[in-house]
Amino acid sequence: MKRFFMCSCFMTDNIFLEEYKLHVRFVSESQFKKDYQNTLRTSGCVTESQFSDVLGKIHAEIARRQNHELKSAERTAAIKEIYKPLHQHVYILQESFLAPEFLQMVKYCSSSDATVDGLIKLIQKEAAPRVYRFPVFRREFCKDLINELEHFEQSDAPKGRPNTMNNYGILLNELGFDETFITPLRELYLRPLTGLLFCDCGGNCLDSHKAFVVKYAMHEDLDLSYHYDNAEVTLNVSLGKEFTEGNLFFGDMRQVPLSETECVEVEHHVTEGLLHRGQHMHGALPISSGTRWNLIIWMRASYERNKLCPMCGKKPTLVESDGYGDGFTMDSDETSSNTSSKMSCNVT
Repeated sequence: MKRFFMCSCFMTDNIFLEEYKLHVRFVSESQFKKDYQNTLRTSGCVTESQFSDVLGKIHAEIARRQNHELKSAERTAAIKEIYKPLHQHVYILQESFLAPEFLQMVKYCSSSDATVDGLIKLIQKEAAPRVYRFPVFRREFCKDLINELEHFEQSDAPKGRPNTMNNYGILLNELGFDETFITPLRELYLRPLTGLLFCDCGGNCLDSHKAFVVKYAMHEDLDLSYHYDNAEVTLNVSLGKEFTEGNLFFGDMRQVPLSETECVEVEHHVTEGLLHRGQHMHGALPISSGTRWNLIIWMRASYERNKLCPMCGKKPTLVESDGYGDGFTMDSDETSSNTSSKMSCNVT
């Protein structure tokens, strides 16, 4: 069984400053001032008090990351002890949860003559360049899952924050979804699709993930700033409930400056997933009413990220981690290459 690790940049890079819509790197205060003080000033951070407040938030986020695995393990144990699920059946993936169109696509991908063009015909249309939209779940399952999530949200069980940008949501591994739901969904149903659509960025050798749900509601998180994901391939499924506006938007890959990018707005319908490359820049426009839940699965390929960390853009420096970590392994390039070479790729 593979052992997964994290890159040391987890402690220093991609710290999100919500007030200034800025991702920063913090190694030292002198480095931070040199790299970001002028940018922050142009965004309204002009007083010593404001700058000190920024530093305080950064140090708090670094402390959270340093204690992340310990706190996550404590929450997982507490949830298992005190939380009583409302809908036990939603924790174990069943084909009856999945949309017929999605199952048809998976079946096609398993055939010996499957091609990218043939799969795209089943998907019918790209929502944006290399962003594929299709039904994933049946509506009844989405309703049951949201009921379970809201039941957990209202309980006394401890909750973790999904990531630095989303303040409201649930880490699905802590709630017990990983082994019996997310892992088989990735391995049995999603990887046949990603192997055809995204083999150029690791879609044919996805071997780990991070899964969570995010919640948008009035007086809570309304939108999501322009960003890229810590993933090779991302699936974003709209679960519901009732909401207005809040479309997603996609730009270009992270290497392309925003000034050279034309963003495309994409509607996101309940039960449908958007499948895209993790390094594809995107965001979510604000909802204007209601409540919206989204399931996010960051899927990772150690073969790709062992060569170059997608978050810091450097050869990863590995640190110990539990579970899937951030999807890095100790595999050599040669071993990973041999593994990857056994998987066909139809995209050039």
